[in-house]
Amino acid sequence: FWLKVILAQRLQQRVLVGLISKVKKGVDIEAVSRHKAKMRLNKSENPYVKLLCRLYKFLARRTDSKFNKVIYKRLNMTRKNKAPMSMQKLASLMQGKDGKTAVVVGTITDDKRLYEVPKMSVCALRFTETARAAIVKAGGECLTFDKLALRSPLGKGTVLLRGATKARETERHFGKAPGVPHSTTAPHVRSKGRKFEKARGRRRSRGYKAEQHVVSFCAWHLDLLGEWQKKRG
Repeated sequence: FWLKVILAQRLQQRVLVGLISKVKKGVDIEAVSRHKAKMRLNKSENPYVKLLCRLYKFLARRTDSKFNKVIYKRLNMTRKNKAPMSMQKLASLMQGKDGKTAVVVGTITDDKRLYEVPKMSVCALRFTETARAAIVKAGGECLTFDKLALRSPLGKGTVLLRGATKARETERHFGKAPGVPHSTTAPHVRSKGRKFEKARGRRRSRGYKAEQHVVSFCAWHLDLLGEWQKKRG
């Protein structure tokens, strides 16, 4: 009798060990929830920008306006993400928005392609001299963010705009490797001419052209697959 009891206990232990080994390990939920994603803070030494960050941090915390939260986040962004905006782009985006204030967390630059500057009210971190002169001459106004906070603390009557962050020259070199099929990435070359990035794989007269080579290779494989399926019946 006792021998049977001991054998049953050992069998039970083995079954439990087997079940525990098969169970997936859990996640420590408390430890996961402790992680806090920290927001990037501005590293500028400019006292005006530092004061603006403090002002919009207060407004973002004490008001329910999403506008203030977005402005505070953009003020703390890197210079790369505070892209400039030209007068021509600004004028085209503000068409049909009379009486509203354009808000750009970045620089407003002049554009000689714009012959007639419309009357606009613009708030930005910085204006170039010629851009400011053109806006004022057209009867518009150039605002700073502290003046905007007094005029519209919740962001009412504003149009929040942003410059093209992907328009930098360096962005042309990011992406798929140059020469890979369907790649539009620009290669890093000394110059554009007959001798640069024009060899094998770039044109048919030099062995093969990459895209055409891949297309023909795929077509050949599809033909082989079709023939094999016909033979199978």
